[in-house]
Amino acid sequence: MSTQSSPSTAPARIAPAGPASPTAEAAGRRLDPVAMLARFAPLIFLLVLVVLLSVLEPGFRTERNLFNVMRQISFIGILAVGMTFVILTAGIDLSVGSLLAFSGIVCASAAKGSRSLLQGGAEDSGGVQVLYAALAAIGVGLLIGLFHGLLIGKLGIPAFIVTLGGLGAWRGATLVWSGGQPISSFSDDFQFWGQGFVGRIPVPVLFFLAFVVIGHVVLKYTQYGRWIYALGGNAEAARLSGLSTTALTVSVYAISGFCAGLGGFLLTSRLNSAEQVAGQNYELRAIAAVVIGGTSLFGGAGGVIGTFIGAMLIGVLDNGLVILGVSPNYQPIVVGGIIVLSVFVDQLAKQRRR
Repeated sequence: MSTQSSPSTAPARIAPAGPASPTAEAAGRRLDPVAMLARFAPLIFLLVLVVLLSVLEPGFRTERNLFNVMRQISFIGILAVGMTFVILTAGIDLSVGSLLAFSGIVCASAAKGSRSLLQGGAEDSGGVQVLYAALAAIGVGLLIGLFHGLLIGKLGIPAFIVTLGGLGAWRGATLVWSGGQPISSFSDDFQFWGQGFVGRIPVPVLFFLAFVVIGHVVLKYTQYGRWIYALGGNAEAARLSGLSTTALTVSVYAISGFCAGLGGFLLTSRLNSAEQVAGQNYELRAIAAVVIGGTSLFGGAGGVIGTFIGAMLIGVLDNGLVILGVSPNYQPIVVGGIIVLSVFVDQLAKQRRR
């Protein structure tokens, strides 16, 4: 009985891959209009809005007005830089407005040197006392941010709950600390940081721009920045890869608290008064600047440059509507609509990528 030879088990020889076909190359080069819109829409809208307002009202494009827009938005912009770090990890910080107010009250008390001067009247002594006041505001913001981060990262309490509680708690602490009275009347040294200029540029604007540059460099060119994106992209994968997700979570809320503390000092200096209502709704406007700037609420995508564009867009809208005589009641409607549209475009772009 003859045996048949078994088929060869040797692997088939695979021909080397040749150059991609023109069709494949064209497909690779094809631009997704939705993805492009999600990436560049805020910048395009900002430029169109600036040109339109400059045509409708020539006073808008003056140097003085443009710096005024930047100064008005700089306090929210500083908060938004810190918020960018938080949202990149898929977190949220609803407490920054209240924390700004509390830091401002503590800062004003430190400047006066006593809580007995809450009604104002007596000026602070200026000089080194202003440094103490600034350090007090920043220190309070940093410590409270660390506290929030520990509750979220260590105990696993949802960020929304922790910071929503902080929104009410620190506003209440502001009222308790001040007895419901504003603290006002500061020295020229103190007022310089919110009202002064370096050359033609307002001091708060310099702080805002510096924070944007530092935040961009940290996120884009440091290992810490890569860890932040990794945590926001997939927290479990980041943990399994050896990253300390708890420490990273605590750090971003500390950064947010630091920004709120500095914002409290600068705003108190700008207004020459620390008030209980300071910073109301600032948390929503900071989140709006981050989201409009293209940072995803789901984490892992976005950056500080986009936040800067988002903050400027809000500032230009506010200023433009006022110059054109539009009722300020329409401002939150316009900003709210832009937020919803930004999130919709972001989700649509994600679906198309899948």
